[in-house]
Amino acid sequence: MNQRLDFYKASPEAIKAMVGLEQCIAKSDLEKPLVELVRLRASQINGCAYCVDTHSADARKAGEDARRLATLSVWREAPFFTDRERAALAWTESLTLISETHAPDELWEQVRPHFTDAELTDLTLLVTAINGWNRFAIAFRKLPA
Repeated sequence: MNQRLDFYKASPEAIKAMVGLEQCIAKSDLEKPLVELVRLRASQINGCAYCVDTHSADARKAGEDARRLATLSVWREAPFFTDRERAALAWTESLTLISETHAPDELWEQVRPHFTDAELTDLTLLVTAINGWNRFAIAFRKLPA
């Protein structure tokens, strides 16, 4: 498989807009390990090899446990995740698969107690951003180096 085009060069303004989302996420109160788990889980669901590679490496560099990373795709059955992380991962999956799930009220009731209003907004922006990055990388065949 070959890269179709370099989207960074093709439209710097589009990428600048995406980077703006990342800058907002970096300023949020969401903890860095949680952010990387969300990025990695959405990328797994979307089948984005570039982003799975990038975010698993970023998570390891940030000190994430290899066992948690290895079981992220089966987080519901693994005992290694906190209730807050489980809520974020459930929200991530629901929003990533929005055409199937429509972010149901039952899930909202499970997620709501774990986050402030600002954190929920930032978490939703995070899920939106990583899904956008996945779509750029998959569409233009950006590959792990």
